[in-house]
Amino acid sequence: MTSELQHTGGAYVWVWLPQQSEPVVAGRIVKQGQLHHFTYGRSYRERDDAIALSPFELPLRSGAFQPEGLNTIHSCLRDAAPDAWGRRVISYQHAGFTPDELDYLLLSGSDRIGALDFQRSGAEYQPRQTPQASLQELLLAAEMIDQGKPLPPELDIALRHGTSVGGARPKALINADTHSYIAKFSTSTDQYDIVKAEYVAMQLAKQVGLSVADTQLASAMGKDVLLVERFDRFHQANRTHRRLLLSGLSLLGLNEMEARYASYRDLADLIRQRFADPTATLHELFQRLVFNILIGNTDDHARNHAAFWDGETLQLTPAYDLCPQLRAGREATQAMQIGGSQGNFSTLENALSVCHVFQLTKEAAQDKIGQQVATIRQNWEASCEAAGMGEMERKRLWQRAVFNPFCFGE
Repeated sequence: MTSELQHTGGAYVWVWLPQQSEPVVAGRIVKQGQLHHFTYGRSYRERDDAIALSPFELPLRSGAFQPEGLNTIHSCLRDAAPDAWGRRVISYQHAGFTPDELDYLLLSGSDRIGALDFQRSGAEYQPRQTPQASLQELLLAAEMIDQGKPLPPELDIALRHGTSVGGARPKALINADTHSYIAKFSTSTDQYDIVKAEYVAMQLAKQVGLSVADTQLASAMGKDVLLVERFDRFHQANRTHRRLLLSGLSLLGLNEMEARYASYRDLADLIRQRFADPTATLHELFQRLVFNILIGNTDDHARNHAAFWDGETLQLTPAYDLCPQLRAGREATQAMQIGGSQGNFSTLENALSVCHVFQLTKEAAQDKIGQQVATIRQNWEASCEAAGMGEMERKRLWQRAVFNPFCFGE
């Protein structure tokens, strides 16, 4: 019951260590005023396989860590918290109760992004699991909450599958055999077919050679659903393993309110210093920037970049959340700062002006840009056809988002 809910002053952080299929207690969060302090448990620090939850914010040592800057909770812990959609679901389920950051961690599902979970107990792990729901039930529950309609009891359980997912749009986590997916749904306020547009963009990203999450289109209640295979999970010998992720925001040590200060330059600097295979990773990041510009994806904020962390090395995850954004005017800027000769404008010339940041010569960068332009142009119609995208929808996206003349400096 909502009336029984009370704010808590602390939570235990459980982590799935690399190659392990069961979680262990890493430490505890304690709220002091508005700040959430974290301390590693002694037994965890003494483990031979213990790793830091973040090499930047929470190095593996004794003592309490206090969030820095504008953070009230360490950004690497916030990475595992629900975002706008998940928080909306939790607030709907617990009407009359105003959750704080710890409440969101403890009220959201345990099958969250990455390899962390949060519990009231440090002695026994009790996952907050919900029965598997059908895609139709998940879609119907998401639609009803999006429209502010009351849910019948049989759909309330289905709704909980979306409590631990990031992002602002309705989505849910599902498992099928040895695969795990994020299911993304359309909304009644969509001005264009976002589900199909993202599918097309993800297919084009793969065709231009980017490392990208596998996606497929499904259907429920006559509506399209985008299924994005999770790269933070892998299945081995009938066991599910989780991979620890750090978002671009936490890699840069920034708060949600500071996201506008995140830049490709800063992320590139970090890659040069701390990532495995930095040169290839920098080239990949440049390619992603160019692709975002070409398809009109201006929602490339720092949470839409992430890295795997295994305690020793950082490695860029496959690309995700690549979706053309319709624009009303001609000009556009990227969500993450480019810092080029044209500031943050979404143009190929601007990207080319910073190619040295990604350890590319101007000639090599021009070749990569030319290859992407040719590949997208060659595969656009076939990708739209595979998605079942109608002619009118294609025309809306073409040159209004994808290949907008502004990106070519026209």
